[in-house]
Amino acid sequence: MTLTDEPTTAEAPAKEVGNARLRKEDARLITGKTTWTDNMVLPGMLHMAFLRSPVAHATISHLDVSAAKDRPNVVAVFTGQDFKDEQGTIPCAWPVTPDMVNPGHPSIAVDTVNHVGEAVAIVVARTRTAAVDAVEAIDVDYENLPVVLDMEEAVKDGADLVHASTSSNTSYHFVFDAGEAGTGSDTEAAFRDAEVTVSRRFVQQRLIPAFMEPRSAVVGVQGDNFTLWSATQIPHILRVMGALTTGIPEHKLRVVAPDVGGGFGGKLQVCPEEILALLVARRLGKPVKWTETRSESLMTAHHGRDQIQYIDVAARKDGTVTGLRVRLLADMGAYLRLITPGVPALGAFMFPGIYKFPAYRFECDGVFTNKVPTDAYRGAGRPEATFAIERIMDELAVELDMDPMELRRKNWIGAEEFPFTTVAGLEYDSGDYEQATQAALELLGYDELRAEQKQRRESGDPVQLGIGISTFTEMCGLAPSRVLGSLSFGAGGWEQASIRMLPTGKVEVVTGSTPHGQGHETAWSQIVADELGVPFEDVEVLHGDTAISSRGLDTYGSRSLVVGGTAVVKAAEKVVAKARKIAAHLLEASEDDLEFSGGTFSVKGTPGAGLGIQEIALAIFAAHDYPEGIEPSIDAEAAFDPVNFSFPHGTHLCAMEVDTETGFVKIRKYASVDDIGTIVNPIIVEGQMHGGLAQGIAQALYEEAIYDADGNLTTGTFVDYLLPSAADLPTFHTGNTVHAATSNPLGAKGVGEAGCIASTPAVVNAALDAVRHLGVSDIRMPLTPERVWRAIHQGGDGGDRAAEGSNAYGGARTTESGIEEAAQ
Repeated sequence: MTLTDEPTTAEAPAKEVGNARLRKEDARLITGKTTWTDNMVLPGMLHMAFLRSPVAHATISHLDVSAAKDRPNVVAVFTGQDFKDEQGTIPCAWPVTPDMVNPGHPSIAVDTVNHVGEAVAIVVARTRTAAVDAVEAIDVDYENLPVVLDMEEAVKDGADLVHASTSSNTSYHFVFDAGEAGTGSDTEAAFRDAEVTVSRRFVQQRLIPAFMEPRSAVVGVQGDNFTLWSATQIPHILRVMGALTTGIPEHKLRVVAPDVGGGFGGKLQVCPEEILALLVARRLGKPVKWTETRSESLMTAHHGRDQIQYIDVAARKDGTVTGLRVRLLADMGAYLRLITPGVPALGAFMFPGIYKFPAYRFECDGVFTNKVPTDAYRGAGRPEATFAIERIMDELAVELDMDPMELRRKNWIGAEEFPFTTVAGLEYDSGDYEQATQAALELLGYDELRAEQKQRRESGDPVQLGIGISTFTEMCGLAPSRVLGSLSFGAGGWEQASIRMLPTGKVEVVTGSTPHGQGHETAWSQIVADELGVPFEDVEVLHGDTAISSRGLDTYGSRSLVVGGTAVVKAAEKVVAKARKIAAHLLEASEDDLEFSGGTFSVKGTPGAGLGIQEIALAIFAAHDYPEGIEPSIDAEAAFDPVNFSFPHGTHLCAMEVDTETGFVKIRKYASVDDIGTIVNPIIVEGQMHGGLAQGIAQALYEEAIYDADGNLTTGTFVDYLLPSAADLPTFHTGNTVHAATSNPLGAKGVGEAGCIASTPAVVNAALDAVRHLGVSDIRMPLTPERVWRAIHQGGDGGDRAAEGSNAYGGARTTESGIEEAAQ
């Protein structure tokens, strides 16, 4: 279902934008007939394997690699001592406060290990098997140090330290106060004068990105030139940071991201293994390769979320909100990686959501623990913010004995109020929350389900029904460079594109936005087909290689279409402008008298006579007849720096059945209506929504990275870390309203993170709505049957499990009765 203000008419010209094109790239991606990093074999290539720490915090008292060096086919073995003078530190590009503490992050431990899985030694061998086998011959002893895992304990005076070089476990204290910033009124006064206040503590559990393709890196060596192939989201950023970290001159380092099997922010990283592959290749003068196992990935690739949120809301008795106060503890893990400290700071601006809070204050402490570092995971700070505000709005509705939807309606921004500057200082440009909500209510069958809920409660049915609401917005199109600069981010937010018109009329588009499953090749082809009037099939999109796409800032933050796609539009406009001069010469007409439509230049008032842009490309190649003083090329490039974020929004509704006897939860129906601005390809949009919904629902119901008391990751395989399959998820009923963004010519807002951001609170609110009349006010995520059962029958949030070191969902994902033993 798609709802639009102005439906397309039959007379409208055929356009590629909006057409449900099958994706060009799917044939090779789905069949695997493409180049993944792990497919690559270079002449004389060596293989790397790592010895990783089995303890969370210790000094290395003894390390003997001599036996490993004697193993068959082993070429070299390295330790942190071998690279301590050249490995530098893994870069952190986001110092969110001037006094932020960054203890440094060696790619390989030298004297101390700070989390389980940290690299301690590297074996380089002629085969991968030989390298892995030789790792077992390394002899190492550790002297254990105190393990710091609990954030609330870690910030107390006298707490054990993760890093002996620091005075506390707090990396930074970040504050945004709307009163001080001039975007809102005094927060303390709002709470002092409030008629009603509600305070809650929410836990955002630690998650693992769990991308399809594990991380992999191959380094080729040609003299003093290096090529790094990596399964990365950020080849351009990796090139810059890799050069700065290793000392390899940037012009001597080429980075290639071939087809990449998913990322979700988990590959928005400069990985220690990538740096070590460069260092080993430079040391040996030979190509090297490393591909992680799935257990290595879960244990050592960065994690996401992991926040404790203290939320206070102030309101009048009629439901009008008057103030919002947020304090976070955000787990950094043992080190600061690329944007680790910036993730919660980015979320700071979205806690007010779609609501007209007059007062707002946000505080966040970044906390070190002896866990693998956290960093970006789909949504990066915004899902955490949306969860908190949508949960606290439900809690306020309960306190006021008010319908949760009516409370939202009373406080959200009206359609007539756009553009609207929020208390956090963001200017929301367009939208209509009521329209999206009404459409979602109809999709869900809201009134009928409310009636069924009432009947079940009155009859004492053991299976209760709840309806959860999430009305949300997010900031996408990361980001205006000036805004990132004001937040001390280490790069800009522009994007680059170029268009090359080939002599045969075909078109090559080079984009700095690097896909890892989003469908750039298809969407960019549709955009260029419309802009240049060439067939969709005649467009080829090139990406992911810094030798081909020399400038770019890559893919994350729902920026690909909004920023990267706009750069493509700008480049296409320049191509047309250059071609216009050639066309005017060849048609013997004034440029001002030319019209350009459907790929053809024609003289006004002279129908039937014209010159196609593809014909001009051939004429330029021959260069027999073109104006003096004009270069023989209509190729063009452009960079686009957005003037504002874009702000998708939507309403997500979840109907949830909860078995009060077993704790089993089941999504009865899920409906969402999102406004993502202009839709370039409905198939891609639908796929992005389904994928995002799966991940958001998974946080609510299934996924959690759990450490035991010694800092061991007990969910280090897919046996223990539960990812939902298609069988575990409902049919999604989705729709769209369309209010074009005003900050880019495409009118696009971004879709990559919407489902992941909005769905988690909708699901949790639904479960609580089902059992709140039984005295349940919170259930800690994920809502495993045991936690739900404990919350119903023992009180609290259900999180005090007898076996905290395992995911208690067990076999319940495929059977409604399989959890009864755990519950009892």
